[in-house]
Amino acid sequence: MEAPRMTSPSRLLGACAAPAVAFFAAFWLLPVVRLFALPADKGWATYFAVLTDSRYLHSLLNTLGLSLVVTLATLLLGGLVGITLARSRFAAKPLLLSLLTLPLSFPGVIIGFFIILLGGRQGLVADLTEWLGLGRTTFAYGLTGLFLGYLYFSLPRAIATYTAAASTMDGQLEEAARSLGASRWRVAKDVWIPELTQTTIACGAIVFATSMGAFGTAFTLASKFEVLPITLYNEFTNYANFALAASLSITLGIITWLSLFLARHAAGPAAAGA
Repeated sequence: MEAPRMTSPSRLLGACAAPAVAFFAAFWLLPVVRLFALPADKGWATYFAVLTDSRYLHSLLNTLGLSLVVTLATLLLGGLVGITLARSRFAAKPLLLSLLTLPLSFPGVIIGFFIILLGGRQGLVADLTEWLGLGRTTFAYGLTGLFLGYLYFSLPRAIATYTAAASTMDGQLEEAARSLGASRWRVAKDVWIPELTQTTIACGAIVFATSMGAFGTAFTLASKFEVLPITLYNEFTNYANFALAASLSITLGIITWLSLFLARHAAGPAAAGA
């Protein structure tokens, strides 16, 4: 009686990998190829429309400026809060950290709604200023509202990241610096900042990329300040201009990918190999 044949490891591996390869090709590779090919239907100049058309360039610059400011503010506030939490010891610390990072569970639309409840036409600030006789003051639907919404969305991630990174630092470095008479600023400059450089670069890149592509919050608040994700959405939804929407998508994707790529390599060999 003939013994049953053993399936070779390579065939077994190929059979297991086939569904993943098919899924990758159908839902990532083919759409990306189509995305890059679409602008060519309207001419090669469509690929550069974001640079040659003043409206799209203005939207891109708005998005870049807002994302950079949000990133800097997030790193500054997140670093201060995270380092303070890492150095502090009190019973309610886990509860406080969980409350500070609670917005991570909220989608962008809800965060935008929070900003409207605070600074919208029917918000708390409008009610307060009307009660004071100053008229109904609003800030939710422009640059200020977007900045606060993006910051609210990004800050919990930075706090959690800095708290975890600062908790693993060697406390003897700070003790040695203080024993040599270093001031608080000197300790921060010579100990904390160098030790947290990789964390700052990685966290900043993620916050910047997230802000560049944020849609839910922008969709809720960006009625007076246009950003690229909303411009892109309007092109393929309201105007059915798929070629231009694809061009804007490529621009947005390249910028966010480049920021993550540069940050990964700037963070050093350890981060690059992670």
